[in-house]
Amino acid sequence: MSSTVLWTQFPEHVLVAYGAKLNYLINAPNYQWWRFIAPMFIHINLIHLLVNMYSLMMVGPFVEKLYGSAKFTVFWVVTGIFGLLASYLTVRPQLATNAFARFIFKSDDLPSAGASGALFGLVGVLFVFGIKFRRELPEGFKRAFGTGMLPIIFINLFIGFIGRGFIDNAAHLGGLLSGAALALAVGYRRPGARPTITHMWRVLQLLALSTVVLGFYKVARNFNRPVASVVPRVLVSANKLVFLNYVNAMNQLQEKVSAVIHNNDLSNIAIVTDSAMQAPAPDPRAAELRQRLVIILSKLEQARTAGNPKLDQQIAEYETWRKEYNTWLKSAAKI
Repeated sequence: MSSTVLWTQFPEHVLVAYGAKLNYLINAPNYQWWRFIAPMFIHINLIHLLVNMYSLMMVGPFVEKLYGSAKFTVFWVVTGIFGLLASYLTVRPQLATNAFARFIFKSDDLPSAGASGALFGLVGVLFVFGIKFRRELPEGFKRAFGTGMLPIIFINLFIGFIGRGFIDNAAHLGGLLSGAALALAVGYRRPGARPTITHMWRVLQLLALSTVVLGFYKVARNFNRPVASVVPRVLVSANKLVFLNYVNAMNQLQEKVSAVIHNNDLSNIAIVTDSAMQAPAPDPRAAELRQRLVIILSKLEQARTAGNPKLDQQIAEYETWRKEYNTWLKSAAKI
């Protein structure tokens, strides 16, 4: 331990020891299901914790006053779990083929932690609440909730797109959608109504809290148990690592092609190309596809430099290449 981790990041083995989500530890033969629960209560550094707790302080009291503490507890735990489930399901290297796909899909199995999924769940609750009960809300509430939540949602999704390499957007969307679904199904406590709660919600609250306690009991039981590996990959075989490194290099190369086509951005082409060529190719077809893309990028650079002669022809060639690459990617990812 050192103070620097408070503003940088805890080492991966520390995050994993305390219950961070990692797909290969949830999968067979480990079956560590509690990694769908513990991560919503742990954070990667102090800044991460403070940002999320400030957000909870801003959003949480509204949800608790509208629905009561029992429903609030259930909302938090359920949307947090659904957020982590969405994160688990979107570790799909074969689908993380471009910048927009990588907004949701992840090419690496990296430790994931934080309360953001549950926080987005509360935002989803307030968004649907404001729309569902808009006819009985005061004007100020109409502006704050419902469509008034859209700027907050869009700003956070935009931040997620910019930081897609380290922000778990799938967890955010999973929490948001599950929170919206809960708000559609659950009524709220009207002003002036007695603060009563049915036995069912007390039971659900107790179940939610028991699930959290059980999850951290399992974390404690397995705290000192050795883990096979903390390598952040879907599979730890050498062939899979080669495949993932190659895909990551090709993703960067495709982003550069897109930047040249759409933004006339000719910077760092040589650096990106050299980096892509250094990654070992999983098979001869992969090496051929990479070489063709490098040639296409070179032709695009020449076309842009010369004032766009035959640019459409190069774009068409790139589209043909991309279809062939995606076909190879789907078949290679299954091996």
